[in-house]
Amino acid sequence: MNKKKAMTLMSSILMISLLSACGGGNGNAGGNAAEPKASAAATEATGTNAQPAKDAGAVDTSQPVTLKMIFVGPKPVDYDQVFGEINKKLKEKINATLEAEFLDWSDWAQKYPLKLAANEDFDLIYAANWAGYNDQALKGGFLELTNEMLEKYAPMTWKAMPEVAWGQAKVNGKLYMVPQNRGETVEKLILYREDLRKKYNLPEINSPETYANYLKTISGKEKGVTPFVPETGDWKLHNLDRILLKQQNEWNLFDLDLPMGFKLDDPAGKVFNLYETPEFKELVYYYKDLAENNAWSKSALNSKLDHQQEFKAGKAASITHNLGTLGALMTDMREKNSPYELALADINPDKKKSVAVSTQNGVAIHSTSKHPERALMMIDLLQNDKELHDLIMNGITAVHYNPVGEDKFTNAEKNANYTGFSNWGFNSPLNRDNASFPDEANALTDKWEGEVYHYPLETFVFDNSKVKTEVANVGNVMLQYGIPLEYGTVKDVDAGLAKLQQQVKAAGIDTIIAEVQRQIDEFLANSGQ
Repeated sequence: MNKKKAMTLMSSILMISLLSACGGGNGNAGGNAAEPKASAAATEATGTNAQPAKDAGAVDTSQPVTLKMIFVGPKPVDYDQVFGEINKKLKEKINATLEAEFLDWSDWAQKYPLKLAANEDFDLIYAANWAGYNDQALKGGFLELTNEMLEKYAPMTWKAMPEVAWGQAKVNGKLYMVPQNRGETVEKLILYREDLRKKYNLPEINSPETYANYLKTISGKEKGVTPFVPETGDWKLHNLDRILLKQQNEWNLFDLDLPMGFKLDDPAGKVFNLYETPEFKELVYYYKDLAENNAWSKSALNSKLDHQQEFKAGKAASITHNLGTLGALMTDMREKNSPYELALADINPDKKKSVAVSTQNGVAIHSTSKHPERALMMIDLLQNDKELHDLIMNGITAVHYNPVGEDKFTNAEKNANYTGFSNWGFNSPLNRDNASFPDEANALTDKWEGEVYHYPLETFVFDNSKVKTEVANVGNVMLQYGIPLEYGTVKDVDAGLAKLQQQVKAAGIDTIIAEVQRQIDEFLANSGQ
């Protein structure tokens, strides 16, 4: 999620594909929405009588406002210092002040939906497909953003954003977020202690088998080090599943909250229940073997540990995440002279690589915001104004980062005091990339650049509005019966798998799959596939 590198080279490929897909990216948000009255919609949604200006050049900002935004991730140590500078600029430009609240990684998954359900008083919130964007939009938590609103209050974003990115962010034909305007890879990798691999003369980690060998060896011989520490969060399909199911089998799994997918190279996009596949059964036995060999803590299911901090402290031998996050972590550890030798492992080196849709990161406006127009103006500036973008993304020059030209940076002394939270919602072509990013991470990016696989359903977004009850029921089954299997805590794997299959059917997985298939068939028919 802290993606300060992997996006850049990959983004060029995505942008080319996006522009070709939309015939030039003219900024029309999907091109098929009616022209609703933005002012009336915003005013009605917020319950105020304020009337916006006649045009973008005459927006009334005479009254000062404070905009509250919810971020995920820990509050930066230097929050007051950096946001103080941001607010000086926002005050000058739109007479607004930004106040932030942070939901720590250990409990964001629980608190995030509760804040929306309780209609708490805030204006903006980080939004992403992996954070339940579609679901929250359908529940009414986010304000609908119309074409007119975007043209008037976010003109730079409206002009710069590719049309296909707007389309990807629509839910049931309506837009509820300003998505990131920069492509990225979200494929997962393994970061591990290379010094430990060498210490025990283990083979190169380049397959599921060699990785399992590494974990079991560390477990048996290295006291005080947990072989693998998972990421905290309410993942129903976790990061290792992304590697060992999605990547290994070249599947698309839609999201982390439903046990279904399709093969990337299937032109018909036939959807299947992954719990009924032989690949999943084989993986469950793989996990069971690792659990029995203490590859992770027996309390991993309920752990609140920060896997990156555990790795930095030498308490974890390996973790998983995307290339940008792991590369940034390696950069930080090396600059701080970590005593550990680090390495990246792609254990699916010959498998297809894909890129994220625009909703991987973004910003939504709360449906109860009293200042939606000013909120849009702020998003516009933080995504497109160079000075403000540098501040929100990198902090203060010579304190947190040192600019290198127009598009790169190196870490300054207090870089660690401003990092780790979801400022990625403002990702744009103005992002700077770390000039000290690891060579091996750059090499992987270069390799993947030529391997990005574009497939017919790359921009398909599932609308679960007709099966919301079934989705919720299936999610509960995954937590109750699926997660224990995946962490190897079920004694009888066959019996546990049979129970999981039975329960997920009873919860309505077949109904969900039928609805997804209907939407896919319609999508392919409309796109001429």
